[in-house]
Amino acid sequence: MGETARVRAAAVVPSLNPTDRLTDTVEGLLRAGFSQIVLVDDGSQPGARPFFEAAASRPGVALLRHEVNRGKGAAMKTAFSWLLEHRPDCAGVVTVDGDGQHHPEDAVACARKMEEENRLVLGCRDFSQPDVPPRSRMGNRITRGVFRIFCGLTVSDTQTGLRAIPMEYLPRLAAVAGERYEYETNMLLALKDLGIPWDEVKIRTIYLDENQESHFRTVRDSWRIYKLILARFFRYTLSSLASAVVDAGLFALLSALLAGLLTGTALTAAAAIGARALSSLLNFTLNRRLVFRGGAPLGRALGRYYALALPLLLSQFLLTEGVFRAARIGDRQTLLRTVVYAGVMAVLFVTGYVVQRRWVFAGKRKERKD
Repeated sequence: MGETARVRAAAVVPSLNPTDRLTDTVEGLLRAGFSQIVLVDDGSQPGARPFFEAAASRPGVALLRHEVNRGKGAAMKTAFSWLLEHRPDCAGVVTVDGDGQHHPEDAVACARKMEEENRLVLGCRDFSQPDVPPRSRMGNRITRGVFRIFCGLTVSDTQTGLRAIPMEYLPRLAAVAGERYEYETNMLLALKDLGIPWDEVKIRTIYLDENQESHFRTVRDSWRIYKLILARFFRYTLSSLASAVVDAGLFALLSALLAGLLTGTALTAAAAIGARALSSLLNFTLNRRLVFRGGAPLGRALGRYYALALPLLLSQFLLTEGVFRAARIGDRQTLLRTVVYAGVMAVLFVTGYVVQRRWVFAGKRKERKD
């Protein structure tokens, strides 16, 4: 049997209150070809110290310590900073959980693909397997759907801790916010915002003792994660509400001012066009600066925005006018007309978000290799 080929990437293993599985994990990584391993003790209890010392006694293993528990994200960042300072020539890093749930050969597979393609690589489990705990299967299914709808990212395993990161992207990802489990979610979101190419590798699905060694706090850590995922949609909601208030206010004002000059369809059209002309500029500015934060060049984004806004305005006008006629709302019933107008605008709300995220403000598409 030939000698195991050396892996040029370093393995990063953050751990809190480990068992003897930590030693098995480190030995497995060394046998698989890793020659550089950074082990982080994230403020574990004194009784866990022998496990760290036993693992750190192996050649090529560096042990870093936090005096108090700071979170998995903080532990990963500590390892990243140490590698950038002390091992700047390594090909990249592979983050591995210390509880034995990542097989060493899968870590190597992710490292090889990263080295070959210079892409961040996610090791993704198959959640359709019968041995996957129900809460893990359901949690991934929900989070994967939320990622796809609200963030525009199609990730097979949103909770994977096995990730191979090329060294050139490490400084930017080390600066991503988050100290605990939310850091891994923030990292996924940053791939799109930073334009970092990525791909997936299928890995084994391993759950030991129903995942009882996991330090994931279901309620608190889930809230941290979903808060990050939905933050952009929340900002979009605030932007849309602010623009809608301005739009509806202008529509009411113009309807009142023009009621003596125009009637029926002409009144609705004039008030709607005037209101949308001003509110759309406000909405574009807020979305570009606060919600989607650039990505596309200003001119292209503005052109696409109005290529979307004009059909939406036409749809809103036709739907609004249709309701007016069906409900026989008179020209001088300004308040009721405004309520109907705002209601139709709400119906088109989610469609506008999805199209703006995927097309209007989307930067160059290089996130994932097809």
